[in-house]
Amino acid sequence: MKGILGRKIGMTQVFNQDGKLIPVTVVEVTPNVVTQIKTKENDGYEAIQLGFDTKREKLATKASAGITSKANTTPKRFFKEIRGVNVNDYTLGQEIKADIFEVGEVVDVTGTSKGKGFQGSIKKYNQHRGPMGHGSHYHRGPGSLGTMRPMRVFKGRGLPSHMGVLTVTIQNLEIVAVDVENNVILVKGNIPGPKKSLVVIKSAVKNPGKVNERAELVNWNKEEATEETTEVAEEVTEEVSTETLENNEEVSTETDAEGQN
Repeated sequence: MKGILGRKIGMTQVFNQDGKLIPVTVVEVTPNVVTQIKTKENDGYEAIQLGFDTKREKLATKASAGITSKANTTPKRFFKEIRGVNVNDYTLGQEIKADIFEVGEVVDVTGTSKGKGFQGSIKKYNQHRGPMGHGSHYHRGPGSLGTMRPMRVFKGRGLPSHMGVLTVTIQNLEIVAVDVENNVILVKGNIPGPKKSLVVIKSAVKNPGKVNERAELVNWNKEEATEETTEVAEEVTEEVSTETLENNEEVSTETDAEGQN
């Protein structure tokens, strides 16, 4: 098991060498720092705690500042534990970068879903509404709450309440690209949460260590594209000028022939 914390930037699309369009989510993964190492002897389980996103010292609590000072790093905004790892492979203060994952690797992504406020039972639980005619006095209500026998509402009854802001994990997603220079990972498909929200990318639970074969992406370089465009423009200009000269020569020849006649 391995994992890294990141920030969801948004969605875009890329193309591979086969010409296929791939919708991807851009996740910014600035280097994470190992702030704590949990062991069975001291904590009863094995895990590592990662710190992500630097913040000012005046905003850090004394507890978090003490943790980051032991790891010899700056105060962090988010802390998460990754269990199931081999703690012997990590050291306190170690940086974990985007290259921890490779292209084609299958991962699970966890995030907090978008908040939708207080919603009715129709939107939240996909219940049916009543007849919309004027004679019906029931339209979008929650419906019957149960029988008279127990004289109470059963647990789990779908009623209007707060919707969203839940921890959601989408499994078996695929890494499309890893950009270490820009600290970015492209994940195929969508992941939970709004833009700029915290997400956790971990090894897939159902497919640990699985790596799919992927075609290379089409890289678009602005300088190369400009050079190619300039070369094409020059070729077109030369062809047009050549055709113009030939046409002018033909016209002059015809004019001379008419003058002789």
